[in-house]
Amino acid sequence: MYCVRCGAFLSDNASKCPLCKTVVYHPDLPSLPREELFPEGKLPKGEKRYKIWQVILTAAFVLPLIIVLLCDLRYKGAVTWSGYVIGALAVGYVCFILPLWFRKPNPVIFVPCGCASGGLYVFYISLVTGGSWFLPFALPVILSVTVLVSAVVTLMKYLYRGRFYIFGGAFIILGGLMLLWEFLLTVTFEGIKFIGWSLYPLITLFLLGGLLIFLGICRPARESMERKLFI
Repeated sequence: MYCVRCGAFLSDNASKCPLCKTVVYHPDLPSLPREELFPEGKLPKGEKRYKIWQVILTAAFVLPLIIVLLCDLRYKGAVTWSGYVIGALAVGYVCFILPLWFRKPNPVIFVPCGCASGGLYVFYISLVTGGSWFLPFALPVILSVTVLVSAVVTLMKYLYRGRFYIFGGAFIILGGLMLLWEFLLTVTFEGIKFIGWSLYPLITLFLLGGLLIFLGICRPARESMERKLFI
């Protein structure tokens, strides 16, 4: 908690700011009794909400899917280009619309599901194009991204402190993955040489991750940034 006038850090039970003497709350004023909105035992019943928006958004995804599929079958006689459109729509639905069907969607579950749907879409593209790059390149990239993002989401949901350490470590790991991805790229695809472009994001992410970890360790610097950025 910070002072609204000078930004000084305040304890939870402070009544006035120690610097500018701004009143945080008024402990001397008695709390006035309030009248209950509804008589005891006669609370209004909540209206049943129908998931109309989920139905509308689902229809917005299904209708284009049916249209492109019919057009492809009509003019090509088989599923050709429509497979790419259907796959992209399916990934978008799993990532953005499917969680809306749940009252309290758990990101720890839906984030890996979204990554898995994206991986299946990439696998479909690999099968259709006849490429052999999915297992040596795409699969390790997708798995590493899934594990990293899922770990960050899980830690942010179940840990109430240490966000600087979480994001700092995630940035450092992501920088190391950039180096791994370039190596897999050069091994999988012929004609691509290792030129070291991954070193630039590696250095940048390492510096950014180190800065966040430093803010997590150094409390005065962290509190100064929280005051300035209101986080």
